[in-house]
Amino acid sequence: MSQEPVWIHPVVNDAQGRPLDVMELRGLTVDVIVGVYNRERVTPQPLRLDVALFLDARQAAVGGRLANTVHYGRLAGELRFLLDACRFELLESAAEAVCRYLLAPPTDAAPHAHLYAATVRVTKPEALTGWAIPSLQVHRTSEEMVYRTEAKAFGHVDVIHEGATYGVYRLRVAPGRGIPPRADGHTEGMELVLGAGMLLQGQPVGRGLAFSGPGVFGHRYDNPTATEQTVLGVYRPRLVLSEQEAAGSAAPVGPGTLYYLPE
Repeated sequence: MSQEPVWIHPVVNDAQGRPLDVMELRGLTVDVIVGVYNRERVTPQPLRLDVALFLDARQAAVGGRLANTVHYGRLAGELRFLLDACRFELLESAAEAVCRYLLAPPTDAAPHAHLYAATVRVTKPEALTGWAIPSLQVHRTSEEMVYRTEAKAFGHVDVIHEGATYGVYRLRVAPGRGIPPRADGHTEGMELVLGAGMLLQGQPVGRGLAFSGPGVFGHRYDNPTATEQTVLGVYRPRLVLSEQEAAGSAAPVGPGTLYYLPE
């Protein structure tokens, strides 16, 4: 059994000078497309992700509510989804995208405690075929993050991160609104349903289910609930969704992939 690699991240204090609490997710490894060489663009390889989240856990400790901390089970699934969907060219891109996702403000569909900062380490254990193991560690604070939000007929789109060939967006669907099939000029996409109570093509769709391929742009989502719901999307090319509806009938829905562990 290989020894756990040493990981040192900074100490972060709150406004009163008290050290913040740290929640870690370590050893999340997914076979993904990552790299700039031709062989890396066609053959998946392992990418290991370690994250440290800086927060104040006092309220969660007293109240016992998940909304006052971080649901690490769901977060692990969301990070797996990002690794699968983005197809990063560089470790730098992967680390930045993960940091920006972690530090984005919570939504009604996925509430969590405020995160003051995040440390992210990404590792390509097989990139150098055993000669050495390359990794990159970055640290970002919520104060330095700026996110663009665009108003849409169905609610809002948060631009989380835009890479060279892709974009990561949160589609926030207001109560009683829906996202129609779209004609945006995208060639590929993956969408992960974060909230409970959404309808996909008129049928209930479970939290944590993801759908991929060109057909996602022909899907219709509706929010019949009284709470804003969120769909996390990764699209190519990196363009925010327009409101131009697709012509013709909606695309059929496949079985989807479950990214959340059963609760």
